[in-house]
Amino acid sequence: MTEQSTSTEPFDAVDVIRAKRDKEALSDAQIDWLVDAYTRGVVADEQMSAMTMAILLNGMSRAEISRWTSAMIASGERMSFAGLSRPTADKHSTGGVGDKITLPLAPLVAAFDVAVPQLSGRGLGHTGGTLDKLEAIPGWRASLTNDEMMSQLESVGAVICAAGTGLAPADRKLYALRDVTATVEAIPLIASSIMSKKIAEGTGALVLDVKVGSGAFMKTLDSARELARTMVDLGTDAGVRTVALVTDMSVPLGLTAGNALEVRESLEVLAGGGPSDVVDLTVALAVEMLAAAGRPASEADVREALAGGRAMDKWRAMIAAQGGDVDAPLPVAKETEILVAPRSGVLTSLDAYAVGVAARRLGAGRARKEDAVQAAAGVEIHVKPGDDVAAGQPVLTLHTDTPERFARAREALDGAWAVEHESAGAVLRDILTGAAGALASIDGGSGAMAGAGLVADDSVVLDRIV
Repeated sequence: MTEQSTSTEPFDAVDVIRAKRDKEALSDAQIDWLVDAYTRGVVADEQMSAMTMAILLNGMSRAEISRWTSAMIASGERMSFAGLSRPTADKHSTGGVGDKITLPLAPLVAAFDVAVPQLSGRGLGHTGGTLDKLEAIPGWRASLTNDEMMSQLESVGAVICAAGTGLAPADRKLYALRDVTATVEAIPLIASSIMSKKIAEGTGALVLDVKVGSGAFMKTLDSARELARTMVDLGTDAGVRTVALVTDMSVPLGLTAGNALEVRESLEVLAGGGPSDVVDLTVALAVEMLAAAGRPASEADVREALAGGRAMDKWRAMIAAQGGDVDAPLPVAKETEILVAPRSGVLTSLDAYAVGVAARRLGAGRARKEDAVQAAAGVEIHVKPGDDVAAGQPVLTLHTDTPERFARAREALDGAWAVEHESAGAVLRDILTGAAGALASIDGGSGAMAGAGLVADDSVVLDRIV
């Protein structure tokens, strides 16, 4: 960067970095310039690295985060669904292990005449990616033009596809930088990254699924609440009806972590079955999306749409519209290995993060964005914490096409699950039964979280923030 190339710039990057380093609030003009200049290459990677670290350490005000998000939106195109004959609602999950909720959720909401423009991503690290899962279906394609997306939303009512490169290009460049500078965890940057794309997408209503626990990026309830509150505020400031559910990711969601494995489980849910935690969260999110879109439906009506086949009909139409063969068999791994209970008793723990790492090492995920994935690889879960087990009973089945991967997957799972004697299991069941009540006592009457109401039941939903 030469002196001549920066002589016409309204700000100096070093001065703006110094301001945030010294805990000063950045002005709208400074934020607009910084995001634009970084996108143009005038601000260097090392300078933006210093800024992201300053933000991580010193934070940003609501006004700063809102302006930062607006600046990232302004770096690219904005979509509009105003021409559709039905309202739109979208959902975003902050990522977890076994989180296949988008697959049954999008067609379920579409069954109530609400369009779902679900722009999704690929897995990275221990978390799975919706597009990777759907690509296990023969013929299905993730990339659609804007015209194809609009046509499918009008004719089918739901689309799950990759985001176009024109949405928030500043975020794409900034995310890659954060990934290598230990600043991914900065809540202002996480929130603005997610919301810049969702607001630019143009949906009328947005429901956020903010995960908390070992398998999530947010490890504590307080940090998950802070992220949820920040994103809801950003959506509200942008005129998008936004609500967030904070949900549990201390154990894997459902009974599978992988690509084809999770598609198969999603089909069970769409057929009226499936694991109760997956069904409950799908229904809870659908109820929120329908209410936010102005088409409220009761929980009983939503469950009936699953049991009665309406959601499955939408799924088949959605997959077929994107080239998928809805009747083709899903890939099956060439090799499996079963991990069994060492003793009789009760499963007292199953760490979501460890299961996610094991699934990745088996080939279901990627450590780098350019890595390929195996459609059939992953982990099948036979028992969940609180379940009785007998000595020698299968607890986990590992799936892969490359058996040399088993050893490292087993290493990831070493110490990640435990079977205790019946007395310890009885204590665990008591803990699980009372967990929601205990959570309800945390900040329950302090008023510290205006607009947040804890859900005091045994749901996977821990908190609701509006």
